[in-house]
Amino acid sequence: MRQKSLSDRAVRRHRRRRVVRWLLIALLSAAVPIICASSAHAGDPEQVLALAKSVNEVLDNIRNWLMGVLAGLATVFLTVGGVRYVMAGGDPGEVEKAKTAFKSAGWGYGLAALAPLIVAILKGLVGA
Repeated sequence: MRQKSLSDRAVRRHRRRRVVRWLLIALLSAAVPIICASSAHAGDPEQVLALAKSVNEVLDNIRNWLMGVLAGLATVFLTVGGVRYVMAGGDPGEVEKAKTAFKSAGWGYGLAALAPLIVAILKGLVGA
């Protein structure tokens, strides 16, 4: 009887790994064309997109990038946590890992919400 439960765990682990592998493949296949498309126009010498007119504009751009990156990573952690929770199959260790991923997503969203405050503090320090 013990042998059967171990093989069931192995089957569940194999299925879980397969789902995570397919999710990573889907994520990368969606991200690569976006990255390639955005870098395709980088060599155009006539158009300068990264010209900042003031320190305020630079700090606002930093804020926007911080919020975007943090929210994106938090969404990835939320997705991974959800997949882990669904695929846990009652395994307490996997449920705890899913809860940890949910907590990490919460921290990421919280930091993304605080990004404007951090940039306002930087503006105060710089004097912009």
